Parts: sequence; structure tokens; C-alpha cells
Amino acid sequence: MIGTLRPKECIDESEVRSGLQALLYDGVCAQVMGVFTGGAFLVAFALLLGASNVVIGLLAAIGPLTQILQIPAIFLVDRTGLRKALVVLNSFMSRLFWLVVAALPWIVPAEQRVPVLLLCLFLYFGLGTISGCAFNSWMRDFIPESIMGSYFGKRMAIATATGAVLTLLAGFGIEVGKRVLNDAHTPYSILFVLGGAAGLVGVYFLARIPEPKMAPHVPRRVLTVLAEPFREFGFRRLLMFLGAWNFAINLAAPFFVVYMITRLGIPLWFVLSLSVLSQIINVVFFRIWGRLADRFTSKSVLAVSGWMFILSIFLWPFLTMPEKHLLTIPLLIAIHVLAGVSTAGTSLCAGNIALKAAPQGKATAYLAANALVNGGAATVAPILAGLAADWFAKQELALSLRWASTVTAETVFDLSALSLKGLDFLFMIAVLFGIYAMHRLLAVREEGEVGEKIVLSQLYGEVRKAVRHVSNVAGLRQQYYFPFAKLEDVAQQTESAHTDSETDET
Repeated sequence: MIGTLRPKECIDESEVRSGLQALLYDGVCAQVMGVFTGGAFLVAFALLLGASNVVIGLLAAIGPLTQILQIPAIFLVDRTGLRKALVVLNSFMSRLFWLVVAALPWIVPAEQRVPVLLLCLFLYFGLGTISGCAFNSWMRDFIPESIMGSYFGKRMAIATATGAVLTLLAGFGIEVGKRVLNDAHTPYSILFVLGGAAGLVGVYFLARIPEPKMAPHVPRRVLTVLAEPFREFGFRRLLMFLGAWNFAINLAAPFFVVYMITRLGIPLWFVLSLSVLSQIINVVFFRIWGRLADRFTSKSVLAVSGWMFILSIFLWPFLTMPEKHLLTIPLLIAIHVLAGVSTAGTSLCAGNIALKAAPQGKATAYLAANALVNGGAATVAPILAGLAADWFAKQELALSLRWASTVTAETVFDLSALSLKGLDFLFMIAVLFGIYAMHRLLAVREEGEVGEKIVLSQLYGEVRKAVRHVSNVAGLRQQYYFPFAKLEDVAQQTESAHTDSETDET
């Protein structure tokens, strides 16, 4: 077994073909694991275990927080040169923790279940981050460059299409399981076991992919390269916008599912259906916003899509005025459609504007700095939001319009104009931070930017052309993720250039 994890000096064409097929199967397995163990399922399970708003915030923060482990992982990959072994072993150990999570209701005392859940997730994400760092370097050398884009596009399409179908099936399965088994915990545990098992099957396919031997290299000053973008004034202003923006959206986004389940009492299958709807809309508008960004600029698109997403957050408190009303479900659907439209533009153009702002030949280091800032915001915001949400749970602000006769003392009507309580306050605070982030966007400069009215008029035209071509393949991206192992190439080039310069001077 150990021998199969060692790199090979030479890989023939048949091994490349079989390795690519195994990698495709691993992609499907990883997607199944992600669907069954993440998102609304994990939040709902945590609520069953008695998770507070602080815990929900921690659940959202753990993933971004562990991304920083990619930096020491770079040195681990460098020192060992055993990328496949690091991927297989760390992936195997990390995915085992889902079996532990599934068993929590039966093997851990009730008061300790939430802390053990957080520990399991930290180890899962932490080991997975080390695996991901080695995986990126391994795949960069294994997959032929001429087919890399098309291959990953195919892998992503198959995996995400599978995930969209399984999301709906799993949602219905949870609801049926609760009624049949007469137990709330067991259906989630079954789902986590299936997800963990799928992940372990994926490890088997990973072990079948050959690894080319790493080329020899000299020690690299990765941290020095990473610090450079923070010293450049123009890019630093961009980082201020992106950091503020990610802080704003991560104040609210982790609690959308909590709000629908606890406040609105919506069944899980409907929550998941709304998520799939939002993703379908998202994929359609990736293409539309992409064309507009090419025609104008990324900043121009952000100036429109950013305000649209802030509006979608602003509408959440109006789902209850002060309780559910006739328009709650239609408004909830409209919010998810609006969020799908807007996040396509913000996620696409936030990355593009950072790439365009990077000096020629230094994009990797600048995108890594961008990912660090976004990851920091995505880590801190949900934790603070969880702390604030627990305090706001005991607060309420209500404004009403009342018309009464002073003669008969009869009330003609008493209309609730505004009612904020619990998470409603959090959404409004996120809106305020979002407005501040959009203000920071004004300081960002990009050549060719145009006004919001022009983008809106063009958007209307693009929508009319696209309504007949709706795609059902999901395509959301996490803005805080970045393969930090790519910094190796930049640092290597910097080191090489420095050595050449010294040689020329000599």
C-alpha cells in the first residue's frame, strides 16, 4: 500500500487516462459528501443538538479559518515531496470524522455534543486543507495543461449536477425519515454516514491516481512574496472594499437557514428547494454578468450587483411583520431569486477586479493576499454575528401606524410598519456594513468603468435574451478559498530572478 503512494519517475499515457477517470469519480464522491454533510443539513443537525447562534457562527467560520493552514502545508509538501501520500492520508483521516459526527447523539452526553461537533469539524476542515494544498500541486503536474480547463469544467459540471439532484432527494428523505423513524436525529446521522462513506470511496479513487515526481527546487520565501500586495496603495484600497464586503455578507448569510427553520417554521425540503432555485438563477447570471464585465468593467458590475445583494438582505425582516403573513412565501422566493442574480455578479467580479488590479506577472501573490483578507472577514464576521444574535434575541423594536377616532375611541386600523427582533437586527446591521463596503468601492479605480444606469440598461437587455436558456447546473464559489500552493511558483520565480541578477552583477 505504501508503495502505491510514492511518486513515479515516468507516467505513461494509459496511466494518465485511468488516473483522469479516477479523478472524475473522486469529484462525484466529494460532491456527494459535501451535499450530505454541509449546508442546511449541518445547520439543522446543529440546532437539534442545541446549538446557539454563537455556534452557528462558528460553524460558518471554521472553514475559512482553517485555510490559513495552507501556508505551513506548503512547507510540508516541499520537505516531503509526497503529495499523493499527504492527500490520501489526510483525506482519509478527515472524512472519518463524519462517522463520528453521525454517532454523536448516541455516544456523547447531551451537554458535550456541540463542543465535540465543533472539534470534529475543525479537524475535518484542517486536515482537508492540508490535503487540498498537496492536491493542487499534484494535479498541476499530473493533468496535461492542454486539457486542464476542459477537464475540470467537465468534472465540475457532472459533480454539481449530481449534487443538485441529491440535495432535493436528501431533503425529502430527511422529512420522510423523521416521520417513519419517529426520531429527529437518526435521519441526519444516516445522511452523514452516507456522506462520510462517499468521501472514503473517493479516497480509494484518489489512491489510484499516479503522482509525478516533484521537480527539485530551492527553498522559497513565500511569506515575503505574500506581504508585497499589502504595501501597494491601490491594491490596499481594493482589499479594504473586499474585506468590508465579505464581512458584511458573512454577518447575515450563515443565519438565513436558521431564520427559515426557527423563525418561519419552513420544512427542510423547501429550504433546500429555495437553495437550488437560487443556484440555478446564479449560474444563468454568471454568463450575463460576465459579458457585462467584459463590455464595461468589473467595478461597474459590482456597483450594481452589490446593491442588489444588499437589497436582498434588507428584505429578510419583512418576511415577518411581526409574524408570517400572506406574502411571506412569495417574498422569500423573490429574495432567493434576487440573491441568485446578485451573487453571480459579486462573486465573479470580486475575483476579477482583484486579478486585474494585480501588476503583470504577480497575480498569484495578489490573489493570495485577497483570499487571506476575505478569509479573515469570513472567519470573524459569523463569530461576532453569533454573539450579537444571542443578545438581540431578547430585544425587539416595533413601529406601527394606528388610526383611531377620538370621539368613539374606535381603532380604524393598526398596521405594523416595522418589527425587528432577534436575527432581524443582525440583517439590518449587515445592510449598514454593506453600504459602507459600497462606499469603499468608490475609492477603487478601474480603467473603463461606467455608471450604474448604463449597466442596468444593458442587464435588462441581457436578461431578455437569456430567459429562454436556463441552465440547471449549480456554480457557487467560496470567495475566501485560494490554492496557496501556487505561491510556490511566484516565490521560485522571485528567487530565480534574484539569483540571476546577482550573477549578472558579478
